[in-house]
Amino acid sequence: MKINTLAIVGCGKLAEIVVDALIGGMLPNYRLIGTLSRTIDKAQYLANKINDMQIDYQCYAFESMDDLLALKANYIVESATPDVFKKFALRALENGSSLVPLSIGAFADEKFYTEVQKMALENDVKVFIPSGSIGGLDVMRTASLMDETKVKFSAQKSQNALRHTKVYDELLETESREVFSGNAIGAIGLFPTQVNVAVATSLATIGPENVEVSINSTPNYVGDRHVITIKNEQIDATLDIYSATSEIAGWSVVNTLRNIVSPIVF
Repeated sequence: MKINTLAIVGCGKLAEIVVDALIGGMLPNYRLIGTLSRTIDKAQYLANKINDMQIDYQCYAFESMDDLLALKANYIVESATPDVFKKFALRALENGSSLVPLSIGAFADEKFYTEVQKMALENDVKVFIPSGSIGGLDVMRTASLMDETKVKFSAQKSQNALRHTKVYDELLETESREVFSGNAIGAIGLFPTQVNVAVATSLATIGPENVEVSINSTPNYVGDRHVITIKNEQIDATLDIYSATSEIAGWSVVNTLRNIVSPIVF
C-alpha cells in the first residue's frame, strides 16, 4: 500500500475532523506530517493528536509557511480562508504538492484560477475540489456539458452568520429578507468565508459570473440550507441540502482524500 504524506493549513474544527478520521483508520494511505494555523497553539494541538499515538513518524507544527512547504507533502489540505489559500497555492503546486482546498471562493478570481491550472499542469500535480456543504457536483458538471444551462444558487442563513459583513443591520435580528442578489463573484466579495459552495457550484457549471446567487437571512436560523437548480432542455434538477453544522465540509475532505487513493472512484 502506497503511503502519501499530508499537511494541513488551517487547524480549526474542520481540519480536526480530517485528523480524527486519520486516527480512526479511515485514511490508511496517509501520514499527517505537518500542520500550520493562524496560531501555533492550534497547529500544535492537531500535531500532538498524531504524535500522542506514538507511531513510527512525527507530525510537526509550524508557524512559517516556508517551513511547511519545505516538507514537500504529497497533498495539502486547506481549511483557512480564501486569502490564505491564494497566498500559498501557487508555491505549493510548484513545489510538487497537490491541493485539497475548502476555500473555493478564491477561484472566483479568474486570473488566480487560470494561474493555478497552469501551475498544476506544469508540475504534474492536481487540485481536488471537495463538495463542502453541498453535493451533486457530478450532475451539475454533467448537465452543463450537455446543453446551454441555467444555474441558480440560494442560501438561507442566520443573521448571526452575517453579523460581521456589510449587509448586516439590526433589523435582521427580527425580520427575514434577501440580503444579496447577484452572481457568485459578487457573493464571495461580500461573504469571503460564507459562500465558498456558491463558487464551487459555479466552477462545476457555467462560471462564477453566470450563476445567479441569492443569500437570505432568517432570524436565529440554525445551520445552512443551500438550494441549487440546474436547468436546460434535457435536465431539470434541484439539489436541496440542509446541514445543521459545518461538519459536512470537513467530512467532504475525508471523502475526497479517500477517493484520491481508491481503485474505485465515486
